[in-house]
Amino acid sequence: MSAEERPQLYLSTPPVIDLEAFPTQLARILDTFDIACLRLALSGRDEFVLGRAADAMRQIAHDRDVAIVIDTHVALAARHGLDGVHLMDSARSVRAARKELGADAIVGAYCGNSRDAGMNAGEAGVDYVTFGPVADPLGTAKLADKDLFAWWSEMVEVPVVAEGGLTPELVAALAPVTDFFAIGEEIWGSDNPADALQKLIAPLF
Repeated sequence: MSAEERPQLYLSTPPVIDLEAFPTQLARILDTFDIACLRLALSGRDEFVLGRAADAMRQIAHDRDVAIVIDTHVALAARHGLDGVHLMDSARSVRAARKELGADAIVGAYCGNSRDAGMNAGEAGVDYVTFGPVADPLGTAKLADKDLFAWWSEMVEVPVVAEGGLTPELVAALAPVTDFFAIGEEIWGSDNPADALQKLIAPLF
């Protein structure tokens, strides 16, 4: 697969990070791999904690010309100089986020496995949609399958991101029909996240 055809990498942080250790880990990955965007995907709602993390991650990302967005928190994106927001409610908050952050901000939306949700988000003005999970070992989620990505890539111009449960086999299968792979939980549980990422994306090279 040529560099022009290869999907780009979109990296999500773990839901909980140690601000003493994680920045070094993150910097190593951003220095090793070509990452298009970093998503601050923290689970907490403490404004102070989120703000400290946003400032630290923004510095690391922007020092390497990597865009950074944050899950859900539009106000924090604006306050801490982030590049945009990743919305978890498909199209519902897109217009409000765009009004708050401006035309140049990145606004993305998670749309599960719903073609209609993706279309609504696209019509509302998102810069990308994410579909997923693409695999679920526990069998509790409705999956976004290859047919959805293939249809979207053929019919819709809005960039599409595949996420959730990625494996090397799924990376190989979805590479022709997605613009980005969002990678997070697949690597952060490893003792060596950089090595885990290298193995995960090996089919792209």
